[in-house]
Amino acid sequence: MRSDVVKSGIPAAPNRSLLYALGYTKEELERPLIGVVCSYNEIVPGHMNLDKIADAVKAGIRAAGGTPVEFPAIAVCDGIAMGHVGMKYSLVTRDLIADSTEAMAMAHQFDGLVMIPNCDKNVPGLLMAAARVNIPTIFCSGGPMLAGTLNDGRRTCLSHMFEAVGAYYAGKLDEAGVEEYEENACPTCGSCSGMYTANSMNCLTEAIGLALRGNGTIPAVHSARLRLAKHAGMQIMELVKKDIRPRDILTEAAFHNAETIDMALGCSTNTMLHLPAIAHECGIELSFDMANEISAKTPNLCHLAPAGNTYMEDLDRAGGVYAVMAELTKAGLLDTSCLTCTGKTVAENLAGVVNRDPELIRPIDNPYSRTGGIAVLKGNLAPDGCVVKQSAVAAEMMVHEGPARVFDCEDDAIRAIYDGKIVAGDVVVIRYEGPKGGPGMREMLNPTSAIAGMGLDKDVALITDGRFSGATRGASIGHVSPEAASGGPIGLVEEGDRIAIDIPNHTITLKVDEATLAARKAKWVCPEPRIKTGYLARYAKMVSSADRGAVLE
Repeated sequence: MRSDVVKSGIPAAPNRSLLYALGYTKEELERPLIGVVCSYNEIVPGHMNLDKIADAVKAGIRAAGGTPVEFPAIAVCDGIAMGHVGMKYSLVTRDLIADSTEAMAMAHQFDGLVMIPNCDKNVPGLLMAAARVNIPTIFCSGGPMLAGTLNDGRRTCLSHMFEAVGAYYAGKLDEAGVEEYEENACPTCGSCSGMYTANSMNCLTEAIGLALRGNGTIPAVHSARLRLAKHAGMQIMELVKKDIRPRDILTEAAFHNAETIDMALGCSTNTMLHLPAIAHECGIELSFDMANEISAKTPNLCHLAPAGNTYMEDLDRAGGVYAVMAELTKAGLLDTSCLTCTGKTVAENLAGVVNRDPELIRPIDNPYSRTGGIAVLKGNLAPDGCVVKQSAVAAEMMVHEGPARVFDCEDDAIRAIYDGKIVAGDVVVIRYEGPKGGPGMREMLNPTSAIAGMGLDKDVALITDGRFSGATRGASIGHVSPEAASGGPIGLVEEGDRIAIDIPNHTITLKVDEATLAARKAKWVCPEPRIKTGYLARYAKMVSSADRGAVLE
């Protein structure tokens, strides 16, 4: 066993003495040591139940003949961090999580790992660690939150909550109305109830083959989640026995499967940051261009919130991720020979799977759209590309042209929106919020929700070198690359410049002639970094551009 180096033979006697100090018995040390990486904390609603998930995982490990050893991973609640300096510390935790998990796994020589994440950067951070360490690993997430219910019976969720704030500033909702949303939008523990980033990544962990069926969709409060956790604990022992490792599963074909399922589900644009970063740990390059190639042939089958009015609990009842995959296989869109953590192939896993709700998961021959949920746009404003969740864009905004309203940070933009200074037709440009310029590439749910809450989501576009929450809807175009702080053209835009967006044709154009742009470029000076000390300052010096997954170099 890999763990023999710390527990077997005379040379390991000092190591064993410390393991005995922890209360482990000789019998327990004769079994495989399984690291249980648990993200439990008391500040993230999606993580407040993970202690129960960890207990169930450990029960499964013991039942299958292993010895579980729990250690923590950090997690940030993006919703609580939203709208202030805290959001600069969200994306950057992905690398802290990957690095600290690598350190713990290598320092203690575990035989296998069970990862227990749930929220936005925690899931990809642990996936990056799994790929990097490459010892047998399985994921068991905490599960999605149930949707809320308003007093009149309407269902609601966190994206509605943020939009309610915009409605308040537009005079469309009073303080009591806002309070009703805040008391009902998030009724249980779990990752927020729509197809936001956390649920997108939990579904894709299942789709790519590192989690058991139901990982992405079984609600956090259902006992089936505990049964899933026990089975994950049992299954890690099979993976250790058969020596099936993450990179045996995380092949190039598996990543293309994940991108295909991403398009069908209508996942968050943040997957366009995280999948390339995870692939990077495997030595695989996922390009922006590949996203459009996959989208062009992959129909969008689901419209969960924020694109529609259905939620993760509904997707679970309809058959979950496997039912979506089964629809995709009818058109030959998945490589079903890929190995998974079940020890079986995708084809074997999908045997007998049915779509139990063709209204929620559209059949392959009756999709919401013939193309996938995400599109990559390119043009002189974003030579290396930018990303939009096209499945959440109103038909009226698929093609749009308007004057630029330019802001050098999110805070200035949100003040202008709340003050009513943004009007129909405008194209809001928020720059110097990229991975390097932010630093940290903030999510911008506040301005997009304010625009939607004010009823302008069918009239106003927003473009940024930052990024968006999975709860964002509307013509919200992020990840503009190169970013402004790296000298990208978005840094050259001036108030009133015309910007043309054509999502169906994948173009974004700053309608300013090349000579004028060259003259602006000659005068451009990069602003002083906003943060000059601490982790963010180090991060800014090491991070790559968004089109490459914002990986550290």
